[in-house]
Amino acid sequence: MELTWLGHQAFRLTQRGKATVITDPYDPDAVGLKPIKARADVVTISRHTPQQGFVKGLRGVTHVLDRPGEYEIGGVFIIGVQVRGPKGHDPLEDMRLVFTLDYEGLTVAHLGGLHRVPAQAEIEALGPVQVALLPIGGNGSLKPAQAAEVVSLLEPHIVVPMGYTHRRPLERFLKEMGVTDPQPREMLRLRPSSLPSETQVVVLEPRLGA
Repeated sequence: MELTWLGHQAFRLTQRGKATVITDPYDPDAVGLKPIKARADVVTISRHTPQQGFVKGLRGVTHVLDRPGEYEIGGVFIIGVQVRGPKGHDPLEDMRLVFTLDYEGLTVAHLGGLHRVPAQAEIEALGPVQVALLPIGGNGSLKPAQAAEVVSLLEPHIVVPMGYTHRRPLERFLKEMGVTDPQPREMLRLRPSSLPSETQVVVLEPRLGA
């Protein structure tokens, strides 16, 4: 499976013979990034905001997943789990979701709906997570220290930080994780047999507009 960061909280997940998934496509005017012009079969949306739920411009989309539930589309098993929002918010008006995507036993969790450390029941609903796509930038999502705590709870093999627009949140998160010299990559190729035995932070370069 190939994982590409498209900027902000948007990723493209592809595998030959399986559905292509894009997570949290953004409105370029809302985040100041190039438009996403990719093709996808499935789109997952953590929240209906311009930063996370802008499907316009994507090609080939047949399924938009924006509600809790279990789905099997194009050989990919997807679970959407609702998580609690800020105190006092209306969960119907501001539904926040996290998704797990299972590609033949390789489980990727896109945690775009998190703004706080999840409760134990929410952790259990996700099940085992091998790759965590984790917001670290604050501003309505996890702050770096909270993100590091989520890693300790999930114990994934690989963590990919997302949701930041400048280096300071990334540097703070890497410090929390004890990472001193990350080597950014353009793309992450994954298979179950290649996963590290201990949690590894992988920094991806955004392929803006891909």
